[in-house]
Amino acid sequence: MPSIETYRKHAKLLVRWHRERNYSVGGKVRLLPRYRDLTDVEVLAMAMPLTLAQEIVAVEAGFKDWAALKAGTDGLTRPSRVDTSEPTLGGAVPILFVRDVEAAAGFYNGKLGFQIDFLHGKPPFYGSVSRDRACLHLRFVHQNNFVELAAHEGGLILATIEVANVKALFQEYEARGVECPQRLVRQAWGGLDFHVRDPDGNVISFVQNRGAR
Repeated sequence: MPSIETYRKHAKLLVRWHRERNYSVGGKVRLLPRYRDLTDVEVLAMAMPLTLAQEIVAVEAGFKDWAALKAGTDGLTRPSRVDTSEPTLGGAVPILFVRDVEAAAGFYNGKLGFQIDFLHGKPPFYGSVSRDRACLHLRFVHQNNFVELAAHEGGLILATIEVANVKALFQEYEARGVECPQRLVRQAWGGLDFHVRDPDGNVISFVQNRGAR
């Protein structure tokens, strides 16, 4: 169990997130029954004193209130452990900027065959979609500056997804009426790819590398 100092740091961090208008605070505030029906916008509009943040942290940790948490963790220290394993990198997850997370997730689900993993917030400001081993995260922004940049640069790709049998996937998307600013092209480096543009202007490259099946 973490020490009381760790929980104090969590409470201060919660106050900072609220001050920075981080929408993820909404889910934590709604842990308290009296705030259960508040939206994320209403949560950010209310005051967030440290005492309230401490109460939220206590409830999140499974205690009735901050006093109960202090009593339950009084004198506890957490022994430090040294991780001696070799660092291993996992798969990268691109984060796409969109103006409507729910609508964007609907596009990737209905048009591109991705499943919606989660939508976070009321209304959603962050989400995740995936198909097989490919995963994309969606983040709300008021204005997607990458769209303007892509118009100047030309061929600006926000994410590349490796595909087995890319021709079959292209035919699938073509049958669904998906906008493909670049159709199947054999690149000089050996890859075969095509591009898809989502409603927010994000361009995704689906590629089959040389020798892949």
